[in-house]
Amino acid sequence: MNVQEKVFIYDTTLRDGAQAEGVTFSPVAKIHVAKMLDSFGVDYIEGGFAASNPKDMAFFKDIKKENLKHAKVAAFGSTRRAGVDVAEDKGTLALLEAGTEVCTIFGKTWLLHVTEVLKTTAGENLAMIEDTCRFLKQNGKEVVYDAEHFFDGYKDSPEYALQTLEAAVKGGADVLVLCDTNGGSLPHEVFEITTAIREQFDVAVGIHTHNDSETAVANAMESVRAGATQVQGVINGFGERCGNCNLVSVAANILLKTGKTCLADPGKLKNLKQVSQFVNEQANLRDNQRAAFVGDSAFAHKAGMHVDGVRKVSQSFEHVPPESVGNGRRILISELSGASNVMEKLIEMGLDNIDRKSPEVREILQTMEKMEREGYVYEAADASFKMLIKKVLKEHKSFFELEGFRVIVEKRGKNEPCLSEATLKLKVNGEKAFTVGDGDGPVDALNMALRRALHEFYPSIDGVHLADYRVSILDPEEATAAKTRVHIESSDGETSWGTVGVSENIIEASWEALVDGVEYKLFLNEEDVG
Repeated sequence: MNVQEKVFIYDTTLRDGAQAEGVTFSPVAKIHVAKMLDSFGVDYIEGGFAASNPKDMAFFKDIKKENLKHAKVAAFGSTRRAGVDVAEDKGTLALLEAGTEVCTIFGKTWLLHVTEVLKTTAGENLAMIEDTCRFLKQNGKEVVYDAEHFFDGYKDSPEYALQTLEAAVKGGADVLVLCDTNGGSLPHEVFEITTAIREQFDVAVGIHTHNDSETAVANAMESVRAGATQVQGVINGFGERCGNCNLVSVAANILLKTGKTCLADPGKLKNLKQVSQFVNEQANLRDNQRAAFVGDSAFAHKAGMHVDGVRKVSQSFEHVPPESVGNGRRILISELSGASNVMEKLIEMGLDNIDRKSPEVREILQTMEKMEREGYVYEAADASFKMLIKKVLKEHKSFFELEGFRVIVEKRGKNEPCLSEATLKLKVNGEKAFTVGDGDGPVDALNMALRRALHEFYPSIDGVHLADYRVSILDPEEATAAKTRVHIESSDGETSWGTVGVSENIIEASWEALVDGVEYKLFLNEEDVG
Protein backbone atom coordinates (compact mmCIF):
# COMPACT_ATOMS: atom_id res chain seq x y z
CA MET A 1 0.00 0.00 0.00
CA ASN A 2 1.24 3.47 -0.84
CA VAL A 3 1.86 5.22 2.48
CA GLN A 4 1.01 8.56 0.91
CA GLU A 5 -2.30 7.44 -0.62
CA LYS A 6 -4.78 10.22 0.16
CA VAL A 7 -8.39 9.89 1.24
CA PHE A 8 -10.20 13.23 0.98
CA ILE A 9 -12.38 14.19 3.93
CA TYR A 10 -15.63 15.88 2.90
CA ASP A 11 -17.36 17.38 5.93
CA THR A 12 -21.11 17.89 5.80
CA THR A 13 -21.66 18.81 9.47
CA LEU A 14 -23.18 22.18 8.56
CA ARG A 15 -25.68 20.66 6.11
CA ASP A 16 -26.41 16.99 6.78
CA GLY A 17 -25.47 17.28 10.45
CA ALA A 18 -27.83 20.24 10.86
CA GLN A 19 -30.71 17.94 9.87
CA ALA A 20 -30.34 16.10 13.18
CA GLU A 21 -33.23 16.37 15.60
CA GLY A 22 -32.55 19.17 18.08
CA VAL A 23 -29.55 20.62 16.20
CA THR A 24 -29.49 24.15 14.83
CA PHE A 25 -26.37 26.14 14.02
CA SER A 26 -26.53 29.91 14.35
CA PRO A 27 -24.93 31.89 11.50
CA VAL A 28 -21.97 32.74 13.75
CA ALA A 29 -21.62 29.10 14.84
CA LYS A 30 -21.48 27.95 11.22
CA ILE A 31 -18.54 30.26 10.55
CA HIS A 32 -16.78 29.13 13.74
CA VAL A 33 -17.22 25.46 12.82
CA ALA A 34 -15.99 26.04 9.26
CA LYS A 35 -12.84 27.77 10.52
CA MET A 36 -12.18 24.97 13.01
CA LEU A 37 -12.61 22.33 10.29
CA ASP A 38 -10.25 24.20 8.01
CA SER A 39 -7.66 24.45 10.77
CA PHE A 40 -8.06 20.73 11.47
CA GLY A 41 -7.27 19.99 7.84
CA VAL A 42 -10.42 18.59 6.20
CA ASP A 43 -10.53 18.95 2.41
CA TYR A 44 -14.14 19.99 1.80
CA ILE A 45 -16.70 21.86 3.91
CA GLU A 46 -20.28 21.62 2.73
CA GLY A 47 -21.90 24.83 3.89
CA GLY A 48 -25.55 24.16 3.20
CA PHE A 49 -28.32 23.68 0.65
CA ALA A 50 -28.04 26.59 -1.78
CA ALA A 51 -31.74 26.70 -2.65
CA SER A 52 -32.98 25.83 0.82
CA ASN A 53 -32.99 28.95 3.01
CA PRO A 54 -31.51 32.45 3.34
CA LYS A 55 -29.28 31.39 6.27
CA ASP A 56 -27.35 28.95 4.10
CA MET A 57 -26.94 31.54 1.34
CA ALA A 58 -25.73 34.04 3.94
CA PHE A 59 -23.08 31.53 5.02
CA PHE A 60 -21.72 31.27 1.48
CA LYS A 61 -21.45 35.05 1.38
CA ASP A 62 -19.86 35.38 4.83
CA ILE A 63 -17.35 32.55 4.46
CA LYS A 64 -15.74 34.38 1.54
CA LYS A 65 -14.57 36.99 4.06
CA GLU A 66 -12.63 34.34 5.97
CA ASN A 67 -9.14 33.35 4.94
CA LEU A 68 -9.48 29.55 4.86
CA LYS A 69 -6.07 27.93 4.59
CA HIS A 70 -6.89 24.59 3.04
CA ALA A 71 -10.53 23.51 2.78
CA LYS A 72 -12.72 24.08 -0.26
CA VAL A 73 -16.29 25.22 0.41
CA ALA A 74 -19.06 23.29 -1.33
CA ALA A 75 -22.66 24.31 -1.98
CA PHE A 76 -25.21 21.50 -2.01
CA GLY A 77 -28.12 21.12 -4.40
CA SER A 78 -30.00 18.74 -6.65
CA THR A 79 -30.21 17.93 -10.34
CA ARG A 80 -32.48 20.14 -12.39
CA ARG A 81 -36.19 19.51 -12.13
CA ALA A 82 -37.90 17.23 -14.60
CA GLY A 83 -38.99 19.03 -17.76
CA VAL A 84 -37.10 22.26 -16.93
CA ASP A 85 -34.16 23.57 -18.92
CA VAL A 86 -31.07 23.48 -16.72
CA ALA A 87 -30.21 27.12 -17.50
CA GLU A 88 -33.61 28.14 -16.10
CA ASP A 89 -33.73 25.79 -13.12
CA LYS A 90 -33.88 27.83 -9.89
CA GLY A 91 -32.00 25.27 -7.82
CA THR A 92 -29.13 25.05 -10.29
CA LEU A 93 -28.90 28.82 -10.57
CA ALA A 94 -28.81 29.06 -6.77
CA LEU A 95 -25.70 26.86 -6.82
CA LEU A 96 -24.00 29.39 -9.09
CA GLU A 97 -25.23 32.25 -6.91
CA ALA A 98 -23.56 30.65 -3.89
CA GLY A 99 -20.23 31.36 -5.58
CA THR A 100 -18.40 28.34 -4.16
CA GLU A 101 -15.52 26.58 -5.85
CA VAL A 102 -17.29 23.22 -5.47
CA CYS A 103 -20.89 22.26 -6.22
CA THR A 104 -22.32 19.00 -4.93
CA ILE A 105 -25.54 17.73 -6.46
CA PHE A 106 -27.59 14.68 -5.69
CA GLY A 107 -29.53 12.65 -8.21
CA LYS A 108 -31.76 9.62 -8.11
CA THR A 109 -30.30 6.13 -8.57
CA TRP A 110 -33.21 3.97 -7.45
CA LEU A 111 -35.99 3.50 -10.02
CA LEU A 112 -38.48 3.46 -7.14
CA HIS A 113 -37.64 7.11 -6.47
CA VAL A 114 -37.56 8.04 -10.14
CA THR A 115 -41.06 6.79 -10.88
CA GLU A 116 -42.80 7.12 -7.50
CA VAL A 117 -41.16 10.22 -5.95
CA LEU A 118 -40.01 12.34 -8.89
CA LYS A 119 -42.89 11.05 -11.03
CA THR A 120 -40.74 11.08 -14.15
CA THR A 121 -39.20 8.57 -16.55
CA ALA A 122 -35.93 6.70 -16.28
CA GLY A 123 -34.65 8.47 -19.40
CA GLU A 124 -35.52 11.95 -18.16
CA ASN A 125 -33.76 11.27 -14.84
CA LEU A 126 -30.57 10.37 -16.71
CA ALA A 127 -30.84 13.60 -18.71
CA MET A 128 -31.35 15.60 -15.50
CA ILE A 129 -28.13 14.18 -14.06
CA GLU A 130 -26.03 14.72 -17.18
CA ASP A 131 -27.40 18.20 -17.94
CA THR A 132 -26.79 19.52 -14.43
CA CYS A 133 -23.25 18.16 -14.16
CA ARG A 134 -22.35 19.59 -17.58
CA PHE A 135 -23.89 23.00 -16.83
CA LEU A 136 -21.94 23.34 -13.59
CA LYS A 137 -18.69 22.19 -15.21
CA GLN A 138 -19.18 24.71 -18.01
CA ASN A 139 -19.43 27.37 -15.32
CA GLY A 140 -16.06 26.40 -13.90
CA LYS A 141 -17.20 24.34 -10.90
CA GLU A 142 -15.68 21.25 -9.39
CA VAL A 143 -18.63 18.87 -9.44
CA VAL A 144 -19.25 16.22 -6.78
CA TYR A 145 -22.10 13.93 -7.75
CA ASP A 146 -23.94 12.25 -4.87
CA ALA A 147 -25.71 9.15 -6.16
CA GLU A 148 -28.61 9.10 -3.72
CA HIS A 149 -29.87 5.68 -2.54
CA PHE A 150 -27.11 4.14 -4.65
CA PHE A 151 -26.80 0.82 -2.81
CA ASP A 152 -30.58 0.24 -2.71
CA GLY A 153 -30.81 1.22 -6.36
CA TYR A 154 -27.91 -1.01 -7.35
CA LYS A 155 -29.38 -4.00 -5.54
CA ASP A 156 -32.73 -3.34 -7.23
CA SER A 157 -31.40 -2.72 -10.77
CA PRO A 158 -27.62 -2.73 -11.26
CA GLU A 159 -27.98 -1.80 -14.93
CA TYR A 160 -29.91 1.39 -14.25
CA ALA A 161 -27.73 2.36 -11.27
CA LEU A 162 -24.68 2.19 -13.53
CA GLN A 163 -26.46 4.26 -16.18
CA THR A 164 -26.99 7.06 -13.65
CA LEU A 165 -23.26 7.13 -12.90
CA GLU A 166 -22.46 7.08 -16.62
CA ALA A 167 -24.71 10.10 -17.06
CA ALA A 168 -22.81 11.98 -14.35
CA VAL A 169 -19.46 11.07 -15.92
CA LYS A 170 -20.66 12.20 -19.36
CA GLY A 171 -21.64 15.50 -17.78
CA GLY A 172 -18.14 15.90 -16.37
CA ALA A 173 -18.55 14.97 -12.69
CA ASP A 174 -15.22 14.95 -10.85
CA VAL A 175 -16.27 12.52 -8.12
CA LEU A 176 -18.96 9.83 -7.98
CA VAL A 177 -20.19 9.49 -4.39
CA LEU A 178 -22.04 6.28 -3.55
CA CYS A 179 -24.71 7.06 -0.95
CA ASP A 180 -26.23 4.62 1.51
CA THR A 181 -29.04 7.08 2.11
CA ASN A 182 -31.29 4.74 4.10
CA GLY A 183 -28.38 3.42 6.15
CA GLY A 184 -29.44 -0.17 5.59
CA SER A 185 -26.42 -1.67 3.85
CA LEU A 186 -23.87 -3.95 5.50
CA PRO A 187 -20.08 -3.66 5.22
CA HIS A 188 -19.57 -6.67 2.95
CA GLU A 189 -22.15 -5.29 0.49
CA VAL A 190 -20.51 -1.86 0.47
CA PHE A 191 -17.09 -3.38 -0.20
CA GLU A 192 -18.35 -5.56 -3.06
CA ILE A 193 -20.35 -2.81 -4.75
CA THR A 194 -17.64 -0.16 -4.33
CA THR A 195 -15.14 -2.59 -5.84
CA ALA A 196 -17.43 -3.14 -8.83
CA ILE A 197 -17.84 0.61 -9.40
CA ARG A 198 -14.10 1.24 -9.15
CA GLU A 199 -13.57 -1.36 -11.87
CA GLN A 200 -16.21 0.22 -14.13
CA PHE A 201 -15.22 3.90 -13.94
CA ASP A 202 -12.00 5.83 -14.27
CA VAL A 203 -13.34 8.62 -12.04
CA ALA A 204 -12.70 9.17 -8.32
CA VAL A 205 -15.24 7.37 -6.11
CA GLY A 206 -16.51 8.60 -2.75
CA ILE A 207 -18.75 7.19 -0.02
CA HIS A 208 -21.61 8.73 1.99
CA THR A 209 -23.13 6.51 4.68
CA HIS A 210 -25.87 6.81 7.29
CA ASN A 211 -25.98 5.01 10.62
CA ASP A 212 -29.44 3.43 10.69
CA SER A 213 -27.90 -0.06 11.01
CA GLU A 214 -25.01 1.13 13.24
CA THR A 215 -22.62 0.45 10.36
CA ALA A 216 -21.89 3.92 8.94
CA VAL A 217 -18.22 4.04 9.94
CA ALA A 218 -17.64 0.38 9.10
CA ASN A 219 -19.26 0.90 5.69
CA ALA A 220 -17.09 3.95 4.99
CA MET A 221 -13.94 2.07 5.97
CA GLU A 222 -14.89 -0.87 3.74
CA SER A 223 -15.49 1.50 0.85
CA VAL A 224 -12.06 3.04 1.42
CA ARG A 225 -10.56 -0.46 1.47
CA ALA A 226 -12.26 -1.05 -1.90
CA GLY A 227 -10.68 2.09 -3.36
CA ALA A 228 -12.93 5.03 -2.46
CA THR A 229 -10.87 8.22 -2.10
CA GLN A 230 -13.46 10.56 -0.60
CA VAL A 231 -15.42 10.05 2.62
CA GLN A 232 -18.40 12.25 3.42
CA GLY A 233 -19.62 12.54 6.97
CA VAL A 234 -20.23 14.60 10.09
CA ILE A 235 -18.03 15.38 13.08
CA ASN A 236 -19.42 13.28 15.96
CA GLY A 237 -21.81 11.49 13.58
CA PHE A 238 -25.06 13.32 14.33
CA GLY A 239 -27.52 13.83 11.50
CA GLU A 240 -30.96 12.89 10.23
CA ARG A 241 -32.60 9.89 11.94
CA CYS A 242 -29.77 7.83 13.51
CA GLY A 243 -27.04 10.06 12.14
CA ASN A 244 -24.27 10.11 9.57
CA CYS A 245 -20.86 8.54 9.28
CA ASN A 246 -18.75 9.84 12.16
CA LEU A 247 -15.70 11.60 10.70
CA VAL A 248 -13.99 11.56 14.10
CA SER A 249 -13.72 7.78 13.94
CA VAL A 250 -12.99 7.73 10.20
CA ALA A 251 -10.07 10.16 10.48
CA ALA A 252 -8.55 8.27 13.42
CA ASN A 253 -8.98 4.88 11.77
CA ILE A 254 -7.51 5.98 8.44
CA LEU A 255 -4.48 7.73 9.93
CA LEU A 256 -3.71 5.23 12.68
CA LYS A 257 -4.68 1.94 11.08
CA THR A 258 -4.51 1.97 7.27
CA GLY A 259 -1.23 3.60 6.29
CA LYS A 260 -3.20 6.16 4.28
CA THR A 261 -3.53 9.85 5.03
CA CYS A 262 -6.63 12.04 5.20
CA LEU A 263 -5.74 15.43 6.73
CA ALA A 264 -3.68 18.29 5.34
CA ASP A 265 -1.37 17.79 8.31
CA PRO A 266 -1.71 14.31 9.88
CA GLY A 267 -0.14 15.71 13.05
CA LYS A 268 -3.40 17.59 13.66
CA LEU A 269 -5.00 14.30 14.67
CA LYS A 270 -3.84 15.11 18.20
CA ASN A 271 -6.50 17.86 18.16
CA LEU A 272 -9.30 15.35 17.46
CA LYS A 273 -10.94 15.48 20.89
CA GLN A 274 -10.79 19.28 20.89
CA VAL A 275 -12.49 19.40 17.46
CA SER A 276 -15.18 16.96 18.65
CA GLN A 277 -15.93 19.00 21.76
CA PHE A 278 -15.93 22.29 19.85
CA VAL A 279 -18.48 21.08 17.29
CA ASN A 280 -20.73 19.69 20.02
CA GLU A 281 -20.56 23.01 21.83
CA GLN A 282 -21.52 24.96 18.71
CA ALA A 283 -24.38 22.51 18.05
CA ASN A 284 -25.50 22.78 21.70
CA LEU A 285 -25.01 19.04 22.26
CA ARG A 286 -23.46 17.25 25.21
CA ASP A 287 -20.29 15.28 24.57
CA ASN A 288 -20.85 11.54 24.23
CA GLN A 289 -18.96 10.02 27.15
CA ARG A 290 -18.61 6.68 25.33
CA ALA A 291 -17.63 8.02 21.91
CA ALA A 292 -14.81 6.07 20.29
CA PHE A 293 -11.39 7.75 20.43
CA VAL A 294 -12.57 11.05 21.97
CA GLY A 295 -15.07 10.13 24.71
CA ASP A 296 -14.08 10.43 28.36
CA SER A 297 -14.61 6.66 28.66
CA ALA A 298 -12.64 5.75 25.53
CA PHE A 299 -9.49 5.05 27.53
CA ALA A 300 -11.05 4.55 30.97
CA HIS A 301 -10.04 1.39 32.87
CA LYS A 302 -12.07 0.02 35.75
CA ALA A 303 -11.24 -3.63 36.46
CA GLY A 304 -8.12 -4.09 38.55
CA MET A 305 -6.61 -6.67 36.18
CA HIS A 306 -7.03 -4.27 33.24
CA VAL A 307 -5.38 -1.45 35.14
CA ASP A 308 -2.47 -3.66 36.09
CA GLY A 309 -2.10 -4.73 32.46
CA VAL A 310 -2.25 -1.25 30.98
CA ARG A 311 0.34 0.00 33.49
CA LYS A 312 2.76 -2.71 32.40
CA VAL A 313 2.06 -2.64 28.63
CA SER A 314 -0.28 0.13 27.48
CA GLN A 315 -1.28 -1.56 24.21
CA SER A 316 -2.53 -4.59 26.15
CA PHE A 317 -5.81 -2.75 26.75
CA GLU A 318 -5.54 0.34 24.49
CA HIS A 319 -5.85 -0.05 20.73
CA VAL A 320 -4.15 3.31 20.09
CA PRO A 321 -2.22 5.71 22.36
CA PRO A 322 -4.79 8.08 23.96
CA GLU A 323 -2.60 11.13 23.30
CA SER A 324 -2.56 10.40 19.55
CA VAL A 325 -6.18 11.63 19.38
CA GLY A 326 -5.90 14.27 22.09
CA ASN A 327 -7.39 12.09 24.80
CA GLY A 328 -5.99 10.69 28.04
CA ARG A 329 -6.09 7.57 30.16
CA ARG A 330 -8.48 7.47 33.11
CA ILE A 331 -8.41 4.99 35.97
CA LEU A 332 -11.84 4.43 37.47
CA ILE A 333 -12.48 3.61 41.09
CA SER A 334 -15.31 1.19 41.93
CA GLU A 335 -16.12 -2.10 43.61
CA LEU A 336 -14.07 -3.76 40.87
CA SER A 337 -10.98 -1.80 41.80
CA GLY A 338 -7.83 -3.32 43.16
CA ALA A 339 -4.50 -2.12 44.40
CA SER A 340 -3.48 -1.25 40.80
CA ASN A 341 -6.28 1.32 40.53
CA VAL A 342 -5.33 2.88 43.85
CA MET A 343 -1.68 2.98 42.83
CA GLU A 344 -2.57 4.84 39.64
CA LYS A 345 -4.40 7.47 41.69
CA LEU A 346 -1.45 7.76 44.07
CA ILE A 347 0.89 8.25 41.11
CA GLU A 348 -1.42 10.94 39.68
CA MET A 349 -1.16 12.71 43.02
CA GLY A 350 2.62 12.45 43.09
CA LEU A 351 2.58 9.83 45.84
CA ASP A 352 4.52 7.20 43.93
CA ASN A 353 6.72 6.31 46.91
CA ILE A 354 4.04 4.09 48.47
CA ASP A 355 4.24 0.35 47.87
CA ARG A 356 1.10 -1.34 46.52
CA LYS A 357 1.32 -3.94 49.31
CA SER A 358 1.61 -1.32 52.03
CA PRO A 359 -0.91 -0.95 54.90
CA GLU A 360 -1.90 2.45 53.48
CA VAL A 361 -3.11 0.96 50.20
CA ARG A 362 -5.05 -1.74 52.05
CA GLU A 363 -6.64 0.91 54.28
CA ILE A 364 -7.64 3.00 51.26
CA LEU A 365 -9.30 -0.05 49.67
CA GLN A 366 -11.10 -0.95 52.90
CA THR A 367 -12.31 2.63 53.38
CA MET A 368 -13.50 2.81 49.80
CA GLU A 369 -15.42 -0.47 50.16
CA LYS A 370 -17.05 0.83 53.33
CA MET A 371 -18.05 4.09 51.63
CA GLU A 372 -19.47 2.26 48.62
CA ARG A 373 -21.63 0.13 50.92
CA GLU A 374 -23.07 3.42 52.14
CA GLY A 375 -23.87 4.47 48.57
CA TYR A 376 -20.80 6.39 47.40
CA VAL A 377 -19.64 5.76 43.84
CA TYR A 378 -16.31 7.21 42.73
CA GLU A 379 -16.24 6.45 38.99
CA ALA A 380 -17.41 9.98 38.14
CA ALA A 381 -16.12 11.51 41.37
CA ASP A 382 -12.37 11.44 40.98
CA ALA A 383 -11.86 14.49 43.18
CA SER A 384 -13.83 12.98 46.06
CA PHE A 385 -11.73 9.82 45.87
CA LYS A 386 -8.52 11.84 45.97
CA MET A 387 -9.88 13.68 49.02
CA LEU A 388 -10.59 10.28 50.59
CA ILE A 389 -6.98 9.24 49.95
CA LYS A 390 -5.73 12.44 51.58
CA LYS A 391 -7.83 11.70 54.66
CA VAL A 392 -6.66 8.09 54.97
CA LEU A 393 -3.02 9.19 54.61
CA LYS A 394 -3.61 11.89 57.26
CA GLU A 395 -2.66 14.54 54.67
CA HIS A 396 -6.07 16.16 54.41
CA LYS A 397 -6.26 19.85 55.25
CA SER A 398 -9.54 21.56 56.09
CA PHE A 399 -9.52 24.96 54.45
CA PHE A 400 -12.64 25.96 56.37
CA GLU A 401 -14.90 24.62 59.09
CA LEU A 402 -18.69 24.57 58.91
CA GLU A 403 -20.49 25.99 61.92
CA GLY A 404 -23.91 25.65 60.37
CA PHE A 405 -26.24 26.54 57.50
CA ARG A 406 -29.93 27.14 56.96
CA VAL A 407 -31.77 26.93 53.65
CA ILE A 408 -35.21 28.47 53.07
CA VAL A 409 -37.51 27.88 50.09
CA GLU A 410 -40.45 30.25 49.84
CA LYS A 411 -43.37 30.51 47.40
CA ARG A 412 -45.33 33.70 47.81
CA GLY A 413 -48.28 32.92 45.59
CA LYS A 414 -49.80 30.43 43.19
CA ASN A 415 -48.23 31.96 40.10
CA GLU A 416 -45.06 33.21 41.76
CA PRO A 417 -41.72 31.44 41.33
CA CYS A 418 -40.06 29.75 44.29
CA LEU A 419 -37.39 31.80 46.06
CA SER A 420 -34.39 30.10 47.69
CA GLU A 421 -32.09 31.60 50.28
CA ALA A 422 -29.18 30.06 52.19
CA THR A 423 -27.54 31.37 55.36
CA LEU A 424 -24.06 30.02 56.05
CA LYS A 425 -21.66 30.22 59.00
CA LEU A 426 -18.02 29.18 58.52
CA LYS A 427 -14.74 29.52 60.36
CA VAL A 428 -11.80 30.21 58.03
CA ASN A 429 -8.26 30.50 59.41
CA GLY A 430 -9.71 31.22 62.83
CA GLU A 431 -12.00 33.97 61.49
CA LYS A 432 -15.77 33.68 61.38
CA ALA A 433 -17.55 34.20 58.08
CA PHE A 434 -21.31 34.74 57.87
CA THR A 435 -22.95 35.05 54.44
CA VAL A 436 -26.31 34.84 52.72
CA GLY A 437 -26.82 33.60 49.18
CA ASP A 438 -29.87 33.33 46.95
CA GLY A 439 -30.29 31.21 43.86
CA ASP A 440 -32.62 29.38 41.48
CA GLY A 441 -32.94 26.53 43.97
CA PRO A 442 -31.74 25.57 47.45
CA VAL A 443 -28.49 23.99 46.22
CA ASP A 444 -27.72 26.99 44.01
CA ALA A 445 -28.36 29.31 46.96
CA LEU A 446 -26.06 27.25 49.18
CA ASN A 447 -23.38 27.29 46.50
CA MET A 448 -23.61 31.09 46.19
CA ALA A 449 -23.38 31.52 49.97
CA LEU A 450 -20.29 29.29 50.13
CA ARG A 451 -18.55 31.27 47.40
CA ARG A 452 -19.27 34.59 49.09
CA ALA A 453 -17.97 33.27 52.40
CA LEU A 454 -14.69 32.09 50.87
CA HIS A 455 -14.09 34.92 48.41
CA GLU A 456 -12.06 37.07 50.80
CA PHE A 457 -9.82 34.17 51.83
CA TYR A 458 -9.57 32.20 48.57
CA PRO A 459 -10.34 34.46 45.59
CA SER A 460 -9.45 31.69 43.10
CA ILE A 461 -12.82 30.13 43.94
CA ASP A 462 -14.46 32.87 41.85
CA GLY A 463 -13.27 31.11 38.70
CA VAL A 464 -14.98 27.82 39.57
CA HIS A 465 -18.45 27.03 38.28
CA LEU A 466 -20.78 24.04 38.50
CA ALA A 467 -20.85 22.31 35.10
CA ASP A 468 -23.29 19.53 36.00
CA TYR A 469 -25.51 18.38 38.88
CA ARG A 470 -27.06 14.89 39.01
CA VAL A 471 -29.17 13.16 41.62
CA SER A 472 -29.72 9.39 42.07
CA ILE A 473 -32.19 7.75 44.45
CA LEU A 474 -30.51 4.73 46.07
CA ASP A 475 -33.48 3.07 47.79
CA PRO A 476 -36.68 4.21 46.03
CA GLU A 477 -38.82 1.89 48.18
CA GLU A 478 -38.22 4.37 51.03
CA ALA A 479 -40.08 7.02 49.00
CA THR A 480 -39.41 10.55 50.28
CA ALA A 481 -37.10 9.17 53.01
CA ALA A 482 -34.84 7.50 50.44
CA LYS A 483 -31.08 7.92 50.54
CA THR A 484 -29.85 10.29 47.83
CA ARG A 485 -26.55 10.37 45.96
CA VAL A 486 -25.50 13.68 44.41
CA HIS A 487 -22.82 14.03 41.75
CA ILE A 488 -21.42 17.47 40.96
CA GLU A 489 -19.09 18.31 38.09
CA SER A 490 -17.04 21.45 38.68
CA SER A 491 -14.76 23.35 36.31
CA ASP A 492 -12.36 26.28 36.42
CA GLY A 493 -12.41 26.66 32.64
CA GLU A 494 -9.31 24.53 32.13
CA THR A 495 -9.83 21.47 34.33
CA SER A 496 -12.97 19.59 35.37
CA TRP A 497 -13.44 17.35 38.40
CA GLY A 498 -16.27 15.30 39.88
CA THR A 499 -17.40 14.96 43.48
CA VAL A 500 -20.04 12.90 45.28
CA GLY A 501 -22.16 13.22 48.40
CA VAL A 502 -24.64 10.79 50.00
CA SER A 503 -27.36 11.41 52.58
CA GLU A 504 -31.07 10.88 53.26
CA ASN A 505 -31.24 14.68 52.96
CA ILE A 506 -30.60 15.95 49.41
CA ILE A 507 -29.32 19.31 50.70
CA GLU A 508 -26.76 17.64 52.96
CA ALA A 509 -25.63 15.32 50.13
CA SER A 510 -25.27 18.36 47.88
CA TRP A 511 -23.29 20.23 50.53
CA GLU A 512 -20.88 17.32 50.88
CA ALA A 513 -20.25 17.26 47.11
CA LEU A 514 -19.91 21.05 47.03
CA VAL A 515 -17.30 21.04 49.80
CA ASP A 516 -15.24 18.32 48.13
CA GLY A 517 -15.30 20.29 44.89
CA VAL A 518 -14.11 23.50 46.53
CA GLU A 519 -11.43 21.79 48.64
CA TYR A 520 -10.11 19.94 45.61
CA LYS A 521 -9.63 23.23 43.77
CA LEU A 522 -7.79 24.67 46.76
CA PHE A 523 -5.54 21.59 46.94
CA LEU A 524 -4.74 22.05 43.26
CA ASN A 525 -3.80 25.67 43.90
CA GLU A 526 -1.48 24.65 46.74
CA GLU A 527 0.21 22.07 44.50
CA ASP A 528 0.72 24.70 41.79
CA VAL A 529 2.30 27.06 44.29
CA GLY A 530 4.45 24.26 45.70
